[in-house]
Parts: sequence; structure tokens; C-alpha cells
Amino acid sequence: MIQQIQSFTLNETAVLESTWRGRQILAYYRAYGGVYDFCRFFRLSYSEGGGWMLLFNSTLLICTPDVLPTEELCSFVAMHLPFRIECAQTLLPGLEQLSNYQKLHRTTFALTPSAPSDQFDPEDINESPDLDTVYEILHEGFPNLMEHSLWLTDTSHRLRHGVSRVLTYRDSSTLTLIYDDHDAVLVGQVATKAAQRGSGYARDFLRWIASQLDAAGKHAALYALDIRKSFYREIGFREIDSEYVLERQDVPKEQQEKGAL
Repeated sequence: MIQQIQSFTLNETAVLESTWRGRQILAYYRAYGGVYDFCRFFRLSYSEGGGWMLLFNSTLLICTPDVLPTEELCSFVAMHLPFRIECAQTLLPGLEQLSNYQKLHRTTFALTPSAPSDQFDPEDINESPDLDTVYEILHEGFPNLMEHSLWLTDTSHRLRHGVSRVLTYRDSSTLTLIYDDHDAVLVGQVATKAAQRGSGYARDFLRWIASQLDAAGKHAALYALDIRKSFYREIGFREIDSEYVLERQDVPKEQQEKGAL
């Protein structure tokens, strides 16, 4: 059974805090609560076990430690048609039968600290950048990024609630701390202006943030589609997990091979 909920019990919170995806669900709950139509939370309850879902705009996150039946989940997806589905891999055999969805492989990297190059200057880090500038950088690297007003509303909201942080380097590279939850940080939305690619800015920026988070006693990770794996390997980040996500194929996109955030 799929039941919409407006809060999580202490036991549910403890289970969700044990995984990267679960923490991401909780981060959006801390930012929005359970009162918005565009950000809804659900509890999965079956004889085989249980789990939780977040439906945020066009993204569906499913977190479960159990092997659950997928018939009702498939009906849920057919009704809401999320652009992206991120879920426990035990659910994939059932969900990948959905029409118009393709599997994309991605790797989870742990951010391993190392020294930036001699050209790096921490004075060029901006921890409160103009968000319109950030969006311009992101849109160059991710043409299928959500529409500007939606992205701006969501990002500024998460910033105001202390859930996320957005940083830039030399007004050319950007990254976002999607959440900073106790000792766990999820990094995402990493991009560099096309004109500065190959400059080493992103490498230095990521090495710097990895060292900063490590010094604070935090474990940081990021997700990378296959086209970006070699980049993070070159930086020295460590592969810790591998999985598939599902994306709709019937949504027109520029340069689809770049994937979504």
C-alpha cells in the first residue's frame, strides 16, 4: 500500500538516515515539510516490508531496505510520470518494464581530500554567489536542468532553511552541497562554464571542498553518470557504489547523452 504522509516517526527517521538516498528524502522534508503538492512524501507498506518515497516536481526517490512488489509502484509512476526515478536496485526488475523509461548507470564517489594546484586561490571561492549566475553555469552543462524559476525557487528555499549550500569558484565553476546532515554531505550540481573547461578550476574546487569537509569530520559523496566517471577518478575520488536510475525517453531534451542532474 502507498500512503501519503506528512511526517516521519523517529524509527523511520533512523532508518532513512542510514542511506544517502534516505538522507536526501529527509533533507527535503526539513526544507518543505509535508504540506506542498509539489513535494510529497509516501510510506510503502507491504507484507514483504516497507519503505518511503519522495515525489518532488518530476523526480521520484524510493528508499527501502526490502524487496517489495512493484505492481502498485508501476501504477504510481504511470499516474505521475516522473522524469527521473532513483530507487533501491531490488525494485529495478519490475520498474524497468515501464514504457518510455531508459536505464542510466551511475557511480557513487567518496570525496577523497587532496591538495589543489598551486594556481588555486581560496579567495576566489564565493559562498554566497548570485543564483542567476549559478543557473547560467549549470545550464551550460545540463541543458535538461529544470526551468529557471522552478530551480531558483527550490534552491533559494533550501538555502534559507539551511539544508543546502551553493558555492562558486572564479565565477566559472559551481557546486552544491545538496544536504549537510550531521557527518554526511551529498555534493551535486557540479559544472563549469564552457569557456573555462580544461582550466582545472573544477578539479581544484572539488579538491578544496573535499579537504574542507574532511577537516570538519564529514563523509562526502557525489553521484556521477558514466560520462563523468573518468573525471572524478582523475581527481582521486574513490568509487563506493554503483547503481542504475531510470529516466523518461519521451521528453525532448537537448543533448540527451549528458543526462540530468
